[in-house]
Amino acid sequence: MLTIAVAGMGAAVGLALFAVLSQADEKAVVRASLRQLEDYEVESVREKELLAPLRDRAIAPVLAGLTGLGKRFTPHGYVEDVKKKLMSAGKGDQDSIDRFLAIRVVTVALAPVGAFFAFKYAPVDGLGRLMLTLVVAALFVAGPDSVLNRQVEDRQYQIRTKLPDVMDLLVISVEAGLGFEQALDRTVAAVPGPLTEEFSRMLGEVRAGATRADAMRALDARTNVPEIRSFVLAILQADTFGVSIGRVLRAQADEMRIKRRQLAQERAQKAPVKMLLPMVFCIFPSLFVIVLGPAAIQISQSF
Repeated sequence: MLTIAVAGMGAAVGLALFAVLSQADEKAVVRASLRQLEDYEVESVREKELLAPLRDRAIAPVLAGLTGLGKRFTPHGYVEDVKKKLMSAGKGDQDSIDRFLAIRVVTVALAPVGAFFAFKYAPVDGLGRLMLTLVVAALFVAGPDSVLNRQVEDRQYQIRTKLPDVMDLLVISVEAGLGFEQALDRTVAAVPGPLTEEFSRMLGEVRAGATRADAMRALDARTNVPEIRSFVLAILQADTFGVSIGRVLRAQADEMRIKRRQLAQERAQKAPVKMLLPMVFCIFPSLFVIVLGPAAIQISQSF
């Protein structure tokens, strides 16, 4: 009966949301059509407010309030740390920061509720019930930060693995007679991915008036990858001392290829250690039951 009641409530909420959203879409279409009319004038203040999208009228104030709570009650330096992580994850705009802080406030507020339901409806008793409650509360509190850290690690890994191939294309383009910016522009057009997105942003900053050194330092700060830092320092030293860019790029390409091979070897050596826990807790017990189970039954029957 409880399952049927929950399913009914979920269906009712879903139908209500569908009706509200469908009406909102129809009103949005009407408002967009009215905006296209040249002679259309809004008379009342309420009609002017209703012409604004639903996101600006309803969602934006709630998001702003949750963001304010997040900035007020977070520890000192937490917001700056979040900004750096979101920048490394490729989401450094202000909307992404506000959205993350709002989600953080919601998950922390829901942590006691989730812990209460876990404690009340846990399928185990005693210490297991307490451990499950603590795990659920920890998931609500630390979940957004864990997801963000995972996104940062994945993007940095993609940048590190793609960098040697991009360096090879840069070497070929520079040795073919192109300048450094032109070679970067050609590489950005040929190779998609997060690394070329960062290079494209760097080229945009240079075209907007920033110096190459400032744009490359900003690239290093956004990515926070050791290989990118080495590449940036090498290019800046080449510009300072007048060394050939092509020679520096070729040396960097060879070094990045070696580092990528070392990274693959490091991950391969970590695999047996990571496989140890599932083997001990998931595979070995079943093997013990299959191998020692019949012997245990025969011994118990004999004695």
